[in-house]
Amino acid sequence: MTVQSMTGFARREGTAGRHRWVWELRSVNGKGLDLRLRLPPGFEPLEAEVRRLTAARLTRGNLQMSLSVTVAEARIEAVLNRDALNAVIALRDELGPLVDPSPLKLDSLLGIRGLVDIREAEESAEAAAERDAAILSGLEAALDDLVAMRTGEGQALVAVLSEQVRTIERLAAVVEQDPSRSPEEIARRLASQVATLMDAAGTLDRDRLYGEVALLATKADLREEIDRLKAHVAAADELLARGGPIGRRLDFLAQEFNRESNTICSKSNSAQVTAAGIELKVVIDQFREQIQNLE
Repeated sequence: MTVQSMTGFARREGTAGRHRWVWELRSVNGKGLDLRLRLPPGFEPLEAEVRRLTAARLTRGNLQMSLSVTVAEARIEAVLNRDALNAVIALRDELGPLVDPSPLKLDSLLGIRGLVDIREAEESAEAAAERDAAILSGLEAALDDLVAMRTGEGQALVAVLSEQVRTIERLAAVVEQDPSRSPEEIARRLASQVATLMDAAGTLDRDRLYGEVALLATKADLREEIDRLKAHVAAADELLARGGPIGRRLDFLAQEFNRESNTICSKSNSAQVTAAGIELKVVIDQFREQIQNLE
């Protein structure tokens, strides 16, 4: 499966009968799929199908979708109000000799308000169905264009993220291979710190001494943090290779990366390890920032 960015734009337009339609789609980052749809009056029945087609292709992103429809060729029709005409004829018959008995003329009828309604001709059910089908087909094409753009940007992001994961892996190796982590150096530091404790406390009971030594040994050892960093690197590589909607999972890994780098910095007894830990934090922040763009 491909990885998608959540940023994209698409536009499709076309004609259906005497109607011209235009779809515009804009997508930005979002925690879920937030669809803001704007349809012209009279096209509200399309909303359910529009949402279904969109959800079938996208899982995350704030999506703005707008449809505009214009009539390229106006069709006018005259609609006779037969009830009103019958009323006029009945009135003339009732008045009898008091009015002109000659036949009613068209211009006289048109002058009677409400008798004839001049309006735009309504679409037949078949024509409206064909128009709506063309509009929905255009939406599918626009969604395909949007997915293609998001996929292209997603692949570019994968390359950036993969490089950042390699940097995290390299810095973890720097910490692991630092001379301060050798058994001899750890033993030397522990001996020095224990001697400092003994001098400061004067008399220190055996249990307290063991506890302090255990605490110092724990702080001196970064093995667990390094192992977890390696495991998170492998998990990130697997997600990037698998593809699909992986943004949330990678965001969780970024939090775990950050947790380990904080611990490394707090436990460091070496300038080189501290420098690597700080660089780790910078790269992880960049990694997490880029992840926010992924579906």
